[in-house]
Amino acid sequence: MSGKSENKKTDICKAPIGVFDSGVGGLTVMREIMRQLPNEKAVYFGDTARVPYGSKSKETVLRYSRQIIRFLRTRGVKAIVVACNTASAYALETIQEEIDLPIIGVVKPGAQVAAETTRSGRIGVIGTEGTISSRIYPEYIARWNPEAAVFGKACPLFVPLVEEGLLKDPVTEEIASRYLREFEGSGIDTLILGCTHYPLLRSTIGKVMGETVALVNPAYETARSLKELLREQKLENPGGMEEQAGQYEFYVSDSVQRFQRFASMILSFETTHAEQIQIEEY
Repeated sequence: MSGKSENKKTDICKAPIGVFDSGVGGLTVMREIMRQLPNEKAVYFGDTARVPYGSKSKETVLRYSRQIIRFLRTRGVKAIVVACNTASAYALETIQEEIDLPIIGVVKPGAQVAAETTRSGRIGVIGTEGTISSRIYPEYIARWNPEAAVFGKACPLFVPLVEEGLLKDPVTEEIASRYLREFEGSGIDTLILGCTHYPLLRSTIGKVMGETVALVNPAYETARSLKELLREQKLENPGGMEEQAGQYEFYVSDSVQRFQRFASMILSFETTHAEQIQIEEY
């Protein structure tokens, strides 16, 4: 390989990963990327002006996703993570055919782990209305466990509760009890937290479901899959701690202050660099 080719490859490896979500829930994926891939740079976009995606049409979610990817490409990203279950369900396959960058969503990693974890073959999925109605999780689970029975439940109030910071509030526990009551008698032993906001309610959901039900966090599994993808594509950043300055960038389509407050709750450091952009321009 020539010196120029080697330098170009090194530059690509040092490029950031693009991560996007309909709002702030995808920060749970960002957190796992930061933990599991400490050498990598990342650019996060939260579409806070147009959240939630779960109640929107497939066509609308696809249009939003294309705009966001066009923006992320202006930041020179080397790979993209669709850190939104609804966008993964509605837009990922189409976008994979349209762009020349490695791109993964959050559905496949979580579905695979659930399919391999369950002992009874009975799996529950909670998510937005869009994710549940798409039946994307049963479709993926069947690839690894064709005999599995999958039970879905939309929990639309979980997102606003999380975004209001009511993570361990009695109101949240009451709503969780009402939603999850639907799984009584189903015999599930595995439950997929099928929305990136939901891992923030893990303790409440676990309390309601009980110790016999394993909770699958797709955010954690997605970071693991991303690490494997970068290794396969020879795109891992070899850099070390000297590259920490400016390692993470955050962009939103609405209030920066609200986003920063929420990000500070989730991430291990105070998010000081966040910028509002006009995503409709992309």
